Amino acid sequence: MTGRRTPHLPSHGPELRTATPFTPRLGDLAADTAHGGRVGVVVNLPGEDSATTYHLRPPGGGPTWSAPADGSTLFPVPAQITHATLLPSGGEVYDPRSFQGSVSVAFHFADGSTSEGSLVLTSAELKRLYDQTGRLLLSHEKATGDLE
Repeated sequence: MTGRRTPHLPSHGPELRTATPFTPRLGDLAADTAHGGRVGVVVNLPGEDSATTYHLRPPGGGPTWSAPADGSTLFPVPAQITHATLLPSGGEVYDPRSFQGSVSVAFHFADGSTSEGSLVLTSAELKRLYDQTGRLLLSHEKATGDLE
């Protein structure tokens, strides 16, 4: 990959505008609208090795395809969330007016970055989560011999 901390974010030039175009770097994932949103890894840049277009290859390998040198058909592909973890206590809230509760969580992305957010649950989902965590705790207690 490119070694950037967040390769899923678009590359920006020296000035930021409201609609800064996406300028892919070598190794970036990009979706190509000219190919039905197909996702590829940028394997060659315009101007490198006498290339006049971007060259992309499917992430798992396969034949390359070209995209215009101006990158007008390419858009960044965000990193995928791999899992979420609970943040320390204190962020849980229940709203009796909407019958919803929320807990603070950290979302972990495939590129190693994290982002904080909330998991919002309806009353039915809260009940289901309560039942599921109860079964998990019981399994844990049986596995560790820590039965109360």
